[in-house]
Amino acid sequence: MTGAIGSQERKSPLISAPGTGALALYFSRAVVVVEARPSDLVHTETTAMIILAIVASVAAIGLLCWLLFTLAVFALPAFVGVTAGAWAHGTGAGIPGAIVVGAVAAAITLAAGHLLITFVRPMWLKLIVAAAFVAPAAIAGFHATHGIVQHLMPSNAWQITFSVIGAVAVGITAFVRVAGMATAPAPSGRDLARA
Repeated sequence: MTGAIGSQERKSPLISAPGTGALALYFSRAVVVVEARPSDLVHTETTAMIILAIVASVAAIGLLCWLLFTLAVFALPAFVGVTAGAWAHGTGAGIPGAIVVGAVAAAITLAAGHLLITFVRPMWLKLIVAAAFVAPAAIAGFHATHGIVQHLMPSNAWQITFSVIGAVAVGITAFVRVAGMATAPAPSGRDLARA
């Protein structure tokens, strides 16, 4: 039987020693059929979609990290706004009223923090205000990093380690941005001389 899958093929001797029937080298024949289609679009499209998905995923993670670092300063006002909006909705203000109350509460929180950091003299008080803005940002950074990392590594210890690193990075970024709010441009001496 030749040509059937799994069948025994007859072996023909390649080299045999003269005078002895005990020593012989045999080989077997195998037939491999490869079908190739030069315009196989299914595999080309699949490969292109896999590559596009990887590139899009990396771009999405980069965009989310940029948003996280950019908007980290607004974690406290967002928390206050959502809390005030939920309270307003629970008391019967409706959805439009809850949105307005939440937006006003968030704006007041951001303005109060900005004014306190800008005009308060004692450094310890500025640090307390900065810590009030940095702590929610660091917590948000921890959870955002943990949400990404839990899909990439199975070990809980490494997930927590990278999440803490993410929280520290977001906290430092938020602190730098909050400290940047405190440095208002001072008038130059030339402008004071003209006044």
